[in-house]
Amino acid sequence: MAVILVIDDDELVRKTIHFALTSAGHEVIEASNGAEGVELYKRNRIDLTICDIIMPEKEGLDTIMTLRRLDRGAKIIAVSGGGRVGNLDFLPHATKLGAMEALAKPFAPRQLVQLVARCLGAEAPVGPVAPVRPTSPKGGA
Repeated sequence: MAVILVIDDDELVRKTIHFALTSAGHEVIEASNGAEGVELYKRNRIDLTICDIIMPEKEGLDTIMTLRRLDRGAKIIAVSGGGRVGNLDFLPHATKLGAMEALAKPFAPRQLVQLVARCLGAEAPVGPVAPVRPTSPKGGA
């Protein structure tokens, strides 16, 4: 079916997503941070990317903006369990910066599989990438 890139610093989350998506017939490529994910995106034909927001090295919002600059038609789902710091909620920002959908952790594998199917069948946003350069908090989620 589809080739899906999963970018998340939490190995258990990556493995859970990997199992759910391969069980649904997809091929999954994994990256443990945004920098690695961008390199894998450049080297592979990726149909959809699932990207965590709070990660070391290259956080998710920056990763989403980079992927959209590389491929304006990139299909991206943002996920995060720590998507709020103070009054700033990162998941809505992810959709403004180019993610098609945002999903809060924890989520049921079935919920993710359904969202992936919906995004794969939809047109990717091709509008301009926002020039915003958000800062990310320390830590991972």
